[in-house]
Amino acid sequence: MTVESSAARKPRRSAAGKAGATGGRTGATGETAGTAGGTTAGTGAKRTTRTTRTTAKKSADPELVQLLTPEGKRVKNAAYDAYVAGITPEELRGLYRDMVLTRRFDAEATALQRQGELGLWASLLGQEAAQIGSGRATREDDYVFPTYREHGVAWCRGVDPANLLGMFRGVNNGGWDPNTNNFHLYTIVIGSQTLHATGYAMGIAKDGADSAVIAYFGDGASSQGDVAESFTFSAVYNAPVVFFCQNNQWAISEPTERQTRVPLYQRAQGYGFPGVRVDGNDVLACLAVTKWALERARNGEGPTLVEAYTYRMGAHTTSDDPTRYRGDEERLAWEAKDPILRLRRHLEATGHADEAFFAELETESEALGRRVREAVRSMPDPDHFAIFENAYADGHALVDEERAQFAAYQASFAEEGGH
Repeated sequence: MTVESSAARKPRRSAAGKAGATGGRTGATGETAGTAGGTTAGTGAKRTTRTTRTTAKKSADPELVQLLTPEGKRVKNAAYDAYVAGITPEELRGLYRDMVLTRRFDAEATALQRQGELGLWASLLGQEAAQIGSGRATREDDYVFPTYREHGVAWCRGVDPANLLGMFRGVNNGGWDPNTNNFHLYTIVIGSQTLHATGYAMGIAKDGADSAVIAYFGDGASSQGDVAESFTFSAVYNAPVVFFCQNNQWAISEPTERQTRVPLYQRAQGYGFPGVRVDGNDVLACLAVTKWALERARNGEGPTLVEAYTYRMGAHTTSDDPTRYRGDEERLAWEAKDPILRLRRHLEATGHADEAFFAELETESEALGRRVREAVRSMPDPDHFAIFENAYADGHALVDEERAQFAAYQASFAEEGGH
């Protein structure tokens, strides 16, 4: 199987369109709803734990943008239907294919880690719709700043899945050229990529480009100071950036209600830009809302916060045991909302896909798993001395000394083997 790569892009200029203005009004409506919630939650400083849990319970079943129910039924949404009105059966099958192949790759990576082939792996299991929907909403000239779990977004940007695993195997420092696909390297420092995205967005705005930037982060990262600073700067400078928060409800073992007393999307109102909560297990809704938000950005209407309300079905990473902090009942309830099963039900109900399609995709999925496994096992070990390169632009005496010490250390093994 081949993965299409995108060429480097040049920014383009355009005037704001009518659709952007409509999107802005939609965002304002969402912002008004958020204001009401914020006022309620902010009353009184002596709220009890019970009150906090009540607020969290209300937010656990929010009014959110949804175009496909868990049963696969298409529902109307006056604000966002226009952004997926022209989607074809072929494109729907493409979204399904993207999610299935991304999940297969993710499962293979988890298995490779368990077998000692990778040092660590952060699974996206359950978050495929949020990533594929938002990823397919981007244009080639948009720029994406991921965290470390955006394997589905990487797929949409044309990054070979095998390249993602080099970093987790410890044989490279990323595995791809960010400028080839307009997809930045994975960021391990929690939340810092939102600052990078904001600065980049401010830069392309000054260049007069009509491209946009999207930054991914999780509910845990939303509590980081870097994210708050990003919101401030992007609002003040009207930066063309979309903040895409995948709220999978668990920051490792910390539930969302211990980090916030209102739904996360409502935080945007305090910074002066729209916030929208979307069903993160609904690939169509994620596609539509992200298209709207990116359109706002390109039309000079500034930042948007999109909260994709979803669920991490597996562990935070392969070093985590989720059974120690959450029960099976919660997980099973969310498995019933599986994003892949949801779209499959829709495809079957509408007759847009037959058994031959699903069987062919299963074959392709297994081939991808084998290819990834073979690629990982054949990755060469890195040059032991590469760590000393690019530490300083013009070299440094201390680095030269350390390199020499390391060379002597490596040579000692050869000497011991010779005796």
